[in-house]
Amino acid sequence: MADAKVLSGAGLRGQVAGQTALCTVGKSGTGLTYCGYDISELADKVQFEEVAYLLAHGELPNQAQLQAYKARLKGLRGLPQALKDVLERIPADAHPMDVLRTGCSMLGNLEPERSFADADHAIERMLAVFPSVLLYWYRFSHDGVRINTETNDDSIGAHFLHMLHDQAPSQLHSEVMNTSLILYAEHEFNASTFTARVCASTLSDIHSCVTGAIGSLRGPLHGGANEAAMELIEAMQSADHAEQTLMGMLARKDKIMGFGHAIYKEFDPRNDVIKKWSKKLAEEYGDSRLYDVSVRCEEVMWREKKLFPNADFFHASAYHFMGIPTKLFTPIFVMSRVTGWTAHVKEQRANNRIIRPSADYTGPEPRPVPALSER
Repeated sequence: MADAKVLSGAGLRGQVAGQTALCTVGKSGTGLTYCGYDISELADKVQFEEVAYLLAHGELPNQAQLQAYKARLKGLRGLPQALKDVLERIPADAHPMDVLRTGCSMLGNLEPERSFADADHAIERMLAVFPSVLLYWYRFSHDGVRINTETNDDSIGAHFLHMLHDQAPSQLHSEVMNTSLILYAEHEFNASTFTARVCASTLSDIHSCVTGAIGSLRGPLHGGANEAAMELIEAMQSADHAEQTLMGMLARKDKIMGFGHAIYKEFDPRNDVIKKWSKKLAEEYGDSRLYDVSVRCEEVMWREKKLFPNADFFHASAYHFMGIPTKLFTPIFVMSRVTGWTAHVKEQRANNRIIRPSADYTGPEPRPVPALSER
């Protein structure tokens, strides 16, 4: 059983801010469960769409429910023309997370959640359309083409890779994307999820909740670690060079992204899963440098600082092996985590009280306002 860190201090560390039936982090099994199911078992046995259904409805679907759910998602991949027009006006040098933030907000204007009874449809629409939003902008702004976003791929992961590369992905790549999306789907009261719940507690619409969550995930201390990890490892020429680089960074007390976690104490259970897939991809790719570099980084950081890779670190090499541009790494996180965010929105609404914490005041003591001539 994985033991959770005892946390305290700034950033609400160690403070219980609510209740959830969706996820446990650092408490049982390998250290992460969704609705009672261990992440390692989910990653090994089910499809991402089954996890998305689980988070939305509390139970895994049966065969008929899964088929109907996937059919609905396939039918929701298309983009309204007004949204395409907006995406075509966003420059190529925009941050892809800003593109998704804008796309989500625009979708909320075009297809608003008019009542909370519309939530399930809005959730399915966002889950289905976010890959389309991202890749329509990316391919238009970078390649000058208007892609068809209504592919017939069986899974969201395969749909994403098909739009990116103009061809259906291999079985291996589809399986890796499926696993990756499962690993990122939910993680209790992390910063972006808490943002979504705070917004939901005001009884705001679901698109506003998700837009706010995307803004929180954009920050490099939350969702950008896989991009930072890629920037680190791609400059390393070999495992030995990786060790030399890290030792120098440690000596200078440089921040090394992708290691350690706010909750897990000894390992991130998601890392063990994606690391195995990264190795398989390296073997298929025919060049193990990035994988070997990543393994050596893992060894050095544990030996020197007792820090372990989080879920983002081996994701960097895995995504690279599948030909995914580094700037799209964090948006993939959004494609998955929208399931967790929206499940938390529904949960917050079901037993709501506005989230309004207090603060410890550290400013001046009470004082009179001086006349303008006396200032």
